[in-house]
Amino acid sequence: MHVIREQTIENLRRHDIAGEFSFLPALPKASVLIPLMVKNGQVFTLMTLRSQELRRNAGEVCFPGGKRDPGDRDDVDTALREAQEEVGLPPDEAQVICRLFPVLTKGGLLVTPVVAFVDESFHPRLNPAEVTEVFHVPLEFFLSEKDHICLDGFSGPSGFKHSFHYDDLQSGNGYHIWGLTALLAVLVATLALRKKPEFDVFYDTAAPLAFFKRALRQKISKL
Repeated sequence: MHVIREQTIENLRRHDIAGEFSFLPALPKASVLIPLMVKNGQVFTLMTLRSQELRRNAGEVCFPGGKRDPGDRDDVDTALREAQEEVGLPPDEAQVICRLFPVLTKGGLLVTPVVAFVDESFHPRLNPAEVTEVFHVPLEFFLSEKDHICLDGFSGPSGFKHSFHYDDLQSGNGYHIWGLTALLAVLVATLALRKKPEFDVFYDTAAPLAFFKRALRQKISKL
């Protein structure tokens, strides 16, 4: 397990943005934390089901995250604070690996994904006002065509939106994973495992930086 974790970390750190997006104008910001862990020889990610009581994205599958607070120093601070608030993850129990390419939503919110490893033994403590369920998905799942479709007629950062149906064998529940969450899950799986998905993603999976820069510039020009 240690070898798998270290190899995954090495793969992801090659893609840390490290100042690559300094050209961005001042925009409202948000961050999501993509928590990874190794279980039974596989890399999994933790995902949440949002409360039905929330005003936005109620009942949807997401990664822990939210808008930047005035007291947050940077994107990492935001992601760690939100993860602590939503699933009880102490910031010092998350090994931050990298920040990946920010994505601009239709509402003009700049979302930066922050990837971190957490220990397999982490036991979430849910904030019921925000999260109703937590579940784990193997990253390999997001590279398979079996449970994947493209939602026609939607314009996402890569020209379409991914959609997955995931059946969690542990709980017996089924989950619809789509939109920005699915896009980020595919991206992290591709980079972490150094594998191409069985479906088209319209960017070079070995070097996606140029694509995401271009896509962001195009969206900003339309604001």
